Amino acid sequence: MPKYFFHVRRNDVFEEDLEGIDLASPEQAREEAVAAAREIVAEGIRRGDPADGATFEIMTEEGSLVATVPFRSAVGLE
Repeated sequence: MPKYFFHVRRNDVFEEDLEGIDLASPEQAREEAVAAAREIVAEGIRRGDPADGATFEIMTEEGSLVATVPFRSAVGLE
């Protein structure tokens, strides 16, 4: 099963996912990113933080970009 990495980009800050997760397909990786973004945004809202411009950059082990998932779009704000 291929491994996908869910890097986070917030403005000029890049947070690298060093562990990754084994998933069956790029589509499943995108679904996981949307679900995770929803949880992250919801937790931020509970803390009173604004929904920021963070984005998941989903990459394969080989370094190919599979998809980008803006957190705001995962919760319908874009």
